[in-house]
Amino acid sequence: MAQDKNTTGVAILGSTGSIGRSTLDVIARNPDRFKVVALSAHQSIDLLLQQVIQFKPQYVVVTDAAAAATFKVQLKDIADSPQLLSAENGLVEVVQLDAVDSVMAAIVGGAGLPSTLAAADAGKNVLLANKEALVMAGELLLTAAAESSARLLPIDSEHNAVLQCLANQSVSQPMLGVEHITLTASGGPFLKTPLEQLASVTPEQACAHPNWDMGRKISVDSATMMNKGLEVIEACFLFGLSPNQVKVLIHPQSLVHAMVSYCDGSVLAHLGHPDMCVPIAHALGWPERITSGVAPLSLADCANLEFYEPDAERFPCLTLALDAQRAGQAATIALNAANEIAVSAFLKSAIVYQDIYKVVATIVEQEEAIKIQTIEDVFRVDARARREAERLVTNWT
Repeated sequence: MAQDKNTTGVAILGSTGSIGRSTLDVIARNPDRFKVVALSAHQSIDLLLQQVIQFKPQYVVVTDAAAAATFKVQLKDIADSPQLLSAENGLVEVVQLDAVDSVMAAIVGGAGLPSTLAAADAGKNVLLANKEALVMAGELLLTAAAESSARLLPIDSEHNAVLQCLANQSVSQPMLGVEHITLTASGGPFLKTPLEQLASVTPEQACAHPNWDMGRKISVDSATMMNKGLEVIEACFLFGLSPNQVKVLIHPQSLVHAMVSYCDGSVLAHLGHPDMCVPIAHALGWPERITSGVAPLSLADCANLEFYEPDAERFPCLTLALDAQRAGQAATIALNAANEIAVSAFLKSAIVYQDIYKVVATIVEQEEAIKIQTIEDVFRVDARARREAERLVTNWT
C-alpha cells in the first residue's frame, strides 16, 4: 500500500478529463492526505505534462500510441520524470501497485473496464466514475470486489448522495431498513418542450444543458434521460436493489441529488451545489470528511424546490433502461452500446432526436438473454450490439 501510512496513494485514470481535473483539485486542497502515484491520459498530453510537473507522480500511462511517443520526448526535459508505462498494459499495472490505495476510475466507455476490474481484483478503494463498469459488467465487478475486499465508492453525484444518506454503510452491505431510493434528474433542456417539437430539435439544442457543463454525448443522454436510466442500473448493482426500489424524480434545480426512504417513514435527502468536487472529496476521504473547495448550500438563498414524476412519453429511454435491467446484464450491455451509436448518429444529424430511442429499443429487443461470465463475454455482446446498431443507423430512413 502507500509508502507513508498516513498518506493515501492515488492513481487517477483519466486525469485530463473533467473528473480527473476535479480530483486533482481536491487533492491539491489536502496535500498532507494524498500522494498522486499515477496519472493516465489518452491524447491530452499538454495538460498531462502540467499535471506531472505539479503532482510528481511515479508513473504515467498515455493510451494513444502516437501521443505516448511525443510525451516520452517531452518527459526528457522534466527532472525526476515519472516512468512511462506501455499503453497496452499500463492501466492494469498501475492499479495493482502496492503504493496505490485508491483508484479514480474516470476513463469513459468500455476502455475503462479492464483497469476498473483489475483495481477491484487488487482490493483497492475503487472510486467509480465510469458508468460502463456497472452497466456492462456489474456482476463481474461486484464479485471481484467481494472476493478481494475492495471497496466500491460511487462518484456519480446521485449514487454518492445515496451512500451519504446510508450513513456510510458499505455498498456491499444489506441496505438495512431501506424501502427505496430516489435519484433526481434535472429534466434536461426539453422538460417543457411540446412533444410535437421534439422531432425537430437540433444537436446544439440537445447539448445545451440548463445546469451542468458536460460533454456532448452525456448532454444528449441527459436530454433523453438515458443517463438516468443507466444510473438506475448502476444503483441496482451498487445497493443490491430491484428496479422497483429505485425511483426517479425530476428536480430542475439540481440541488437535491438523492433521497433514501426508510421503513419507519423517514426520508433522508442529500443537498448541495451541483459540483463534482463534493462526491469526489467524499469518496477520497471516506469514511472521513475532507475539504472539497465547495461552499455549503444556503437554503435561504435557494428558489423553490420543484419535483415532478417523469413523463414516460417524453422520456421513453428511461423506461427502456428499466426494462433492460430486468432482462439481465446482456440487455444492459446492448442498451449502452446501442445508445452510444445512436447518440453519435444524432450528433452527426444522421437520425433525428426521437430516433435515438427507436434504434436502442430495436437492438435491445434483439439481444439474447445470455449469462455474462467473463470480460470477454462483455466485449462480445458489446461488439455485436454496436455492429447491429451501426448497420441500423446506416440504413435508417
